[in-house]
Amino acid sequence: ADVYDLPPRSPFGFDPSFDAKIGYRTKSMLCAPLLSRAGDVIGVIQLINKKRDVEKRIQSSTDADDVVVPFDERSEELLMTLASQAGIALENAILYAEINRMLEGFVRASVEAIEQRDPTTSGHSRRVAELTVGLARAVERVDHGAFGKVTWTKDDLRELEYASLLHDFGKIGVREEVLVKAKKLFSHELEIIRLRFDFALRTAEADVLRRKLHMIEKGCRKEDLAALDDELAARHAEIESAFEAIIAANEPTVLKGGDFARIEAIARETYSSMRGETHPFLKQEEVKCLSVTRGSLTPTEIDEIRSHVTHTFEFLLQIPWGKQFRRVAHIAGSHHERLNGTGYPNRLHAEEIPLQSKMMSIADIFDALTAADRPYKRAVPVERALDILNLEVKDQHVDGDLVQIFIDARVWDALTDQPKSMRFSA
Repeated sequence: ADVYDLPPRSPFGFDPSFDAKIGYRTKSMLCAPLLSRAGDVIGVIQLINKKRDVEKRIQSSTDADDVVVPFDERSEELLMTLASQAGIALENAILYAEINRMLEGFVRASVEAIEQRDPTTSGHSRRVAELTVGLARAVERVDHGAFGKVTWTKDDLRELEYASLLHDFGKIGVREEVLVKAKKLFSHELEIIRLRFDFALRTAEADVLRRKLHMIEKGCRKEDLAALDDELAARHAEIESAFEAIIAANEPTVLKGGDFARIEAIARETYSSMRGETHPFLKQEEVKCLSVTRGSLTPTEIDEIRSHVTHTFEFLLQIPWGKQFRRVAHIAGSHHERLNGTGYPNRLHAEEIPLQSKMMSIADIFDALTAADRPYKRAVPVERALDILNLEVKDQHVDGDLVQIFIDARVWDALTDQPKSMRFSA
């Protein structure tokens, strides 16, 4: 009835500091616990000062004595009914927040798993998410043209962020050696070729020594032995020159036609095994790898890399995203589609590709060009990256209006961790 006049053995106490601070007078009070479904106390609901007349204001202790009355049993019944509903509502809110935290944690852990699988592209997923969401906000600011009426809800942007963060998750299903392949040949393949060439050299040396011994037994001239030494030196130089050509061809650069001819000529060279069998210096699979015209991957390995989009879609499709994020799998699974239908995995055309995926494509290309952590290429400056994006527009790969919005808004300036190639851009 009066918190300032509690019974002597009351288990409760009252802190009057709030009243003292604001000049109020708390008198009657009714408190009820907010319970979860399991009966755990998760909060408290508190009513203060039941009034005789709700219009009266309490401005002093005298007012409190005149206006305030104790809470009755009816008040208690009403409050307990309210508390039971409020407890359920509060528990639902807590569970919703926990689910959101769990979802956030899952997405972040998934991104970390991707980057651990492919450390050469560390930070790529996060930067693509920032660039894509930044472009989406820039699109929303446009008040004319094809995107003049585009608006996003908070959930739309969060859905886009999740799809962007997880757009490369399918790399989990790609062999790690292919993901991080920096040269046309894997290191162990080049080592096998080196051992093969060394064996060919030792075979040539053994052959010359055998012939020398035979000639000495016949009493040959000194000049004849010198000729064999010259022959061995020439063979040694020839084999070393061939291996140097292989080293050069192994770099992921654009090869000229003559480079292919040199590799093919080396492949036709042979050596003899210990059993006298003849073997080529290069196997056909090695020739195929060294003859890659662009980058470091063979067509088969490119197909394997591209399969990550399908893996991403199938993985994300298994997650019960709920209604608000139901398009995550489709957005992420379409970021390598191209407007003219030459993209993958489904060769969708412009009208079939989600707007969110079109924006992600631009962000993905831009970051891949400007990132300085790729083993197979150098980072390019922003100006060059934008030129390449415009070439992609001409080839009908990406949307020209979106690229222009991306450029006009300078979306990359908002990146929290800009690649070095972007930090000194005018």
